[in-house]
Amino acid sequence: MNHLERVHRLLGERELDAVVIMEANCLRYFSDFTGGEGTLVVGKDYHILYTDSRYVESASYEAKCFEVRDIGGKKYSECIAEIFKEKEVHKAGFEGNTILLRDYRRMTEAVPEVFWEDISSDIEKIRMIKDSVEIVNIERAEAIGDLAFNRILNFIKPGVTEKEIAMELERIMKENGASGLSFETIVASGTNSSMPHANVTDKEVEYGDFIIMDFGCKFEGYCSDMTRTVVVGKANEEQRKIYQTVLDAQKAALEVIKEGMVCSEVDKVARDLIANAGFGECFGHALGHSVGLEIHEVPTLSRRCSEVLKENMLMTVEPGIYLPGFGGVRIEDLVLVTKDGYRNLTYSRKDLVEL
Repeated sequence: MNHLERVHRLLGERELDAVVIMEANCLRYFSDFTGGEGTLVVGKDYHILYTDSRYVESASYEAKCFEVRDIGGKKYSECIAEIFKEKEVHKAGFEGNTILLRDYRRMTEAVPEVFWEDISSDIEKIRMIKDSVEIVNIERAEAIGDLAFNRILNFIKPGVTEKEIAMELERIMKENGASGLSFETIVASGTNSSMPHANVTDKEVEYGDFIIMDFGCKFEGYCSDMTRTVVVGKANEEQRKIYQTVLDAQKAALEVIKEGMVCSEVDKVARDLIANAGFGECFGHALGHSVGLEIHEVPTLSRRCSEVLKENMLMTVEPGIYLPGFGGVRIEDLVLVTKDGYRNLTYSRKDLVEL
């Protein structure tokens, strides 16, 4: 079933006359249009992509299953009103989680007779299960990240800065097929590594530093995500203990991942292991999240997520321990959920690397 067919099924399940999609990644997901600015209106027997003159030609090449219409200086809400009146739409779905309040007001005021239903959760569920093309693209993106990690090990040494390491990672990824970054690269050394999402600084790497590197790239619009932690020089006893605890927590979580497992239960496996080692207060974030056209998608491996894992979901598994004033460790793999377990898309070594 292709992505557009999933919308048609949603129309029937929710008894909708039409669905309106505006969010940039959803535009791409359902139509293959990469311009990022436009509106999809999908009914039972029509598929229309509204965009402006900057994108009409490219949209006509990309969005093969859609009738592409130029908004011609009108607001998108006016175009929606016109097609709704033409098609006699009475009930329509919209993306409540992402639409701007301004756009929602314009849209609903343009067709006050239409009943609008928030279908955000339905759209999220559709996108949770990856098809073969998505999996291949994400796997290619993750492979580029693996390449970057293996090469950066020869670049890191005392005296180089966090910014220089981040720039080198990004250079390697872009030179090897990445079309862009999944997110802003994180490189945190020494005591900076106790901050899970530290900003990259001009701090120079020093002997004895932990270095957390969290990075990813895009391939055909799809994101990769991985984290590795290394030590410059020889690790001390406390560093080895923390690293091994995080690695053990990740391995324990990976052992239970499979179709049918509840997300919160996977999180609990890793969290309990870290807590039992005496670091329970030092692991605050979720164990993982899904990845696709966006770097953070649902479901999440977290204490609050009751979603059940299904075959062909893609999840990160990234436990961490962070001690202010000392440093931190995070190890992150990206895995594909299978019926009986998982397939790890991240191949970079996970033993404690001492540089």
